[in-house]
Amino acid sequence: MDEWQAWCSAHGGHFDAVGRLVFEGHARELQAARDGQTVFSPLTQFALLRVSGADALDFLQGQLSSDLRELNGTNAQYSSYSSAKGRMLASFLVWRQGDDFYLMLSADIADAIQKRLSMFVLRSKVKIERVDREYRLLGVAGEAAIDVLAAIGLIVPSEAMLLSETAGGVAIRQRAGSYLLALPEMTALKSVSALLDKAVRPIGNQAWDAFDIAAGIAWVTRPTQEQFVPQMANMDLIGAVSFKKGCYPGQEIVARTQYLGKLKRRLFRATVAAEVAVGDALYSPSVPGQTIGMVANIVRTGEAQMELLVVVQAAAWESGIFVGSPEGVRLSPLTLPYDLPASN
Repeated sequence: MDEWQAWCSAHGGHFDAVGRLVFEGHARELQAARDGQTVFSPLTQFALLRVSGADALDFLQGQLSSDLRELNGTNAQYSSYSSAKGRMLASFLVWRQGDDFYLMLSADIADAIQKRLSMFVLRSKVKIERVDREYRLLGVAGEAAIDVLAAIGLIVPSEAMLLSETAGGVAIRQRAGSYLLALPEMTALKSVSALLDKAVRPIGNQAWDAFDIAAGIAWVTRPTQEQFVPQMANMDLIGAVSFKKGCYPGQEIVARTQYLGKLKRRLFRATVAAEVAVGDALYSPSVPGQTIGMVANIVRTGEAQMELLVVVQAAAWESGIFVGSPEGVRLSPLTLPYDLPASN
């Protein structure tokens, strides 16, 4: 057990079978977060890759869907990495610090993505390493979060997707209104202790995930790898896809989907009174005899009550979506904080 895990365990947290941090009282944690109370979470559900070397920018520009040239050390962007068939293998939050690039992604796919990207380095002057033990990921949110962070000596940006260097690491304000901190391990440990001294409540990974679900930010995990073209997961609507940059894996299919009107599926937000899992199939009476989508991300909001991000055929959304089977439990639609384009 490393220092970060030891801290979590010492303060009432434990790790489930897939390594996600859980504190007791998830329902109370979730309510506190939704009420605007200041909360923090050690983000063990994510990992961090560092891409360094003289050719790092050119290498990533040829692999990811966003335009890495727009990163200048004061901002962050979402991005994705696809197969040659245009299906996402990973989604990221990306930022630049000096000449190095940092890619935050789901921890369950991090080692595989590091290995796959490394296969294409060839003779380029590029090094790809996993550094989420060197830099710990910490989330802080709440109406008073910016003031609390300032009080413990951490300066964070006030606008979405901006970055500030602080305490040997970085702070990023995310689209969800929360703050992501990537700090050296000892600084992170001191910071969480200081947050506890300020009566800031720790919450588990699942409660934290509710922020991204409410913001319509989908994260690719192992069950959803190679299931979605980036636009299906609304990556184009959160700045994760550039249609002006050069080639990258799957770029031709991503561009064809955009310009030829072939996009039939989109990401939606919903709630359901049933036990569901990421990767579960979805059905609609308007399209009998076949699945019309998949559960992308989930958060439990009550006993047998879940909030979801789902990728489904947009034309079927108004007809009703059912989980598990055509006779399953019907999803109840929730709004997204951004507008979806008209169905093609």
